[in-house]
Amino acid sequence: MTLNPIPFWFLRHGETDWNAEGLSQGQTDIPLNKVGHMQAERAARTLAGTRISTIVASPLSRARVTAETVAAALNLPVQFDDDLMEVNFGEQEGKPMGDWYDDWIADTYTPAGAEPFAMLRARAVRAINRATALPGPVLVVAHGALWRAFRYEAGLPSNVRTPNALPLYAEPGPEAWMLTALELAAEG
Repeated sequence: MTLNPIPFWFLRHGETDWNAEGLSQGQTDIPLNKVGHMQAERAARTLAGTRISTIVASPLSRARVTAETVAAALNLPVQFDDDLMEVNFGEQEGKPMGDWYDDWIADTYTPAGAEPFAMLRARAVRAINRATALPGPVLVVAHGALWRAFRYEAGLPSNVRTPNALPLYAEPGPEAWMLTALELAAEG
């Protein structure tokens, strides 16, 4: 599958306690912490100045609450897509991120019970294509590994950590997609 050549907004969920501790969350449904709620509110203020018509999010609570916070500021509903959920990290969920992660992205190692990176890439493309087929501009609210899968399929370096709740604009380019981060709104 290839990505629809349609620009869209992406927002990784706000911080959780497991993010702060450097633990693999995967599909374990860890809620936003206090910092994560503040990050979601700041992202909402930042995105209030953009034109977004549709919001599609992962149903996991950290993404759902982030999306609902932004949606309230934009007076929009949130649609959910299970294919936007974070990867299942199997036996690595709840454990520190480690060297195994590079091998997982290289498709040379998959933790027991986990989803291979190639399968996540296919799922990410399907979900983002469904989202960008909706009235745009679209905001996708999801997770770090899913965004790494998008980056891989978009011709970008894939093993790049995406900050929590930083709005990114993705648009197709001649060789690879281009990403632009929005300057975050002032605290307030």
